Amino acid sequence: MIQSVAQVTTERASIYLQQLCKHFAHKLSVEFTPEQGMISFSVGTCRLAAAGDSLTLKAEAEDAERLAQLQDIVTRHLLRFAFRDPPDIVWQREGASH
Repeated sequence: MIQSVAQVTTERASIYLQQLCKHFAHKLSVEFTPEQGMISFSVGTCRLAAAGDSLTLKAEAEDAERLAQLQDIVTRHLLRFAFRDPPDIVWQREGASH
């Protein structure tokens, strides 16, 4: 599994976490509270954590192609919800596990 993380600064961290989870819950397996969430996609898993003005997104997938797809899906949807004040979303790869 390979992972990447995006640290997003926004005053609406918990709101966006809940919006993303509720949106995907219509079609995917989702668990969430106002502080954390997990969305299981066919290409991988995204874990979300909200604390103050910080939203942490952690993506995990089998390979680089799936990880890129997962990052793109989460980024596009978050930007759609945050259209009034779009945050910077920069994904950084974490160490690969074997």
